[in-house]
Amino acid sequence: MILRHLPNALTLSNLLCGCVGLVAVAEQNLSLAAYLIWAAAAFDFADGLAARALNAYSPIGGDLDSLADMVSFGALPGFIMFRMIEGNVASEWAPLAYLGFSLAVFSALRLAIFNVGTRQTDQFIGLPVPASALLVSSLPLGDLPAFRSLVQEPLVLIGIVAMLSYLMVAPLPLLAFKFKRKTWQGNEVKYSFLIAALLLFILLQVVAIPIIIIAYLVLSAVLNARTKSAVQ
Repeated sequence: MILRHLPNALTLSNLLCGCVGLVAVAEQNLSLAAYLIWAAAAFDFADGLAARALNAYSPIGGDLDSLADMVSFGALPGFIMFRMIEGNVASEWAPLAYLGFSLAVFSALRLAIFNVGTRQTDQFIGLPVPASALLVSSLPLGDLPAFRSLVQEPLVLIGIVAMLSYLMVAPLPLLAFKFKRKTWQGNEVKYSFLIAALLLFILLQVVAIPIIIIAYLVLSAVLNARTKSAVQ
């Protein structure tokens, strides 16, 4: 009986990571905040696995998941972007930093759309909120000099905020990594992408995250175009 509460406990752990991450940003520790996004993502993934394994689904669990995601993958990335923009603009342009909170606004909208939508069983419509948050988490952690120099440009940071905000609510069909069967046959594209993403992460570490997400968007667009051509 206690095990049936495990998925919700994992979801609350996701929420706790987001809350601690907000404190880390307030204390100017953006690296810790970024790692807490990763921890929250791990708990977010684990709660789904636990719910399926235990067949412990509930309306409360679904709502709780969205509320936790709003904090860890919406408010926390928004606060990180606020701090990063604020730290790289002249004082007279400091109000531009508040644009970072667009991520929180559009994350809330994205999660609300997902909760009431009926078209996202086999694919996502718009960029998932955790994917947006993971991209933001890479910005304060990237060690390559060119990458670090790039993410210190306020216009680049504002452009990233605008792009992610749009992608989260755009009517773009995107590949969902939901496996009805665990076999290679029928899942070749998904498994190949995951293997390639892992290798890329091993080679480039944190800097690989934006590249992986861009590749994910391109792959989804190609697959969607092929599907439309086949239907026609």
